[in-house]
Amino acid sequence: MLRPALPAALLLFIAVTLHSGAAETLMRFLDFGAGVLALVSLSVTVLWGLAATDRMVLHSGHRLLAQAVHRGTAVAGLGFLGLHIWVKIAEGHTGAAAAAVPFTDGARPGLIGLGTLAAYTFIAVAVTGAVRGAFTGLSGARWWRALHMCAYLAWGLALVHGLKSGRAAAGWAIAGYAICLTAVAVRLALRLRDARRNTGELP
Repeated sequence: MLRPALPAALLLFIAVTLHSGAAETLMRFLDFGAGVLALVSLSVTVLWGLAATDRMVLHSGHRLLAQAVHRGTAVAGLGFLGLHIWVKIAEGHTGAAAAAVPFTDGARPGLIGLGTLAAYTFIAVAVTGAVRGAFTGLSGARWWRALHMCAYLAWGLALVHGLKSGRAAAGWAIAGYAICLTAVAVRLALRLRDARRNTGELP
């Protein structure tokens, strides 16, 4: 009984949304907010990825939970990233070719190119994470770790792109970027400290 009504309800919702002007309001928000949501989600992904490697505080069950959150926020971040790219093309801020090929945007080739490189790198990191089982053995694990650590590079490129490529960032966006940067820097510093401590304890 309900199944036939769902498409009709969806069409009615879309019609009401378009008629009310809510779609235009939503596009205005996404024009700026989708990129922020993508960067925040991927920043949280980096944080939970760092947390998932902790063996000093977290138990195995906690690490499994951290890995699940890490994967979930990665999927959300890539979804917001795709939405961000689509909105920028749909609104005419860049072209499909410029979004796909780094450093070919006519107005801001450098900054838009950084965003394109960041997007490709995040996608590559996500793919390596999804096929981790293919990297078997000691050498495979090292390759996987090296490829996965490219997420830090992608995150840095995305941060510069987000702050400089478009209109002046709102105060709340700058605050969000600052919080993300501080949190990742602190967590990474703690991880490096623990790694040095563990190395120093080896006979």
